[in-house]
Amino acid sequence: MTAVILDGRAMGAEIRSELRDEVRHYLQQRGQPPGLVIVHVSSDDGASAVYSRAILRIAEDIAVSARLEHLPALTSPEELRCRLLLLNEDEATQGIIVQMPLPAHLSQKMVADSIAARKDIDGISTSSAGNLFLGLPSFLPSTAAAVMEILERSKTTVAGRRIVVIGRSNVVGKPLALMLLQKNATVTICHSRTNNLAALTRQAEVLIAAVGRANMVTAEMVRPGATVIDVGINTRPEGGIVGDVDFASVREVAGALTPTPGGVGPLTNVMLLKQCVQAAWQQVGN
Repeated sequence: MTAVILDGRAMGAEIRSELRDEVRHYLQQRGQPPGLVIVHVSSDDGASAVYSRAILRIAEDIAVSARLEHLPALTSPEELRCRLLLLNEDEATQGIIVQMPLPAHLSQKMVADSIAARKDIDGISTSSAGNLFLGLPSFLPSTAAAVMEILERSKTTVAGRRIVVIGRSNVVGKPLALMLLQKNATVTICHSRTNNLAALTRQAEVLIAAVGRANMVTAEMVRPGATVIDVGINTRPEGGIVGDVDFASVREVAGALTPTPGGVGPLTNVMLLKQCVQAAWQQVGN
């Protein structure tokens, strides 16, 4: 068996095409495009350049108005909070992203509490998290949303199936488990202290690796024919990146598999823009 490769780049291109139509429609109705602001607090603009440029390129491609606001590393908590509150009231801004990690003196909780829920397109606020927990409409952490998009577009059935998620972070593992539960999956969350990890992963009809350890998931840990989603992005000492899944070995066992790069990563930023467009429609009551 050789796994079907789930191409995140191709899926991302499909979503971009859909978003161009949505933005065109929005522009016709509102006279201006949806607006996105990326806020980055750092002394080194280079560290955020790749991430920011990727989002800005997608925004330009689908005609969303996007800009990067770079604030110095010594920006005080009150200065950052005030800037976010101003963006909350800016009618030309429908989505706000604050890049992480923040300098040590700035609180992620303060940022999450300061961004208006209607503009929290990366799903970091307690309001978004609470709505997700309760099964109410909410903005979703973009990486978790990208995983769900891959499962949907690849027509992977999740209802009634055994799904194992390796990783319990607030931005991937936990929200993803809730999203899968809402789709009627039977979900097991594993993590660094899980005993007999391989015994659990071999039961999974869908296995999602989001733990941040290079090539941790090997063929012996995968049920034959399973769908395997690799969320991990790990830098190799010799250069390049690899996922959490040992692609070469797992490809011979799995039924379907995302590559790294080219799988979840390309969809993550697209999902941010998708949620920005959704936020724009919601803010005009549509």
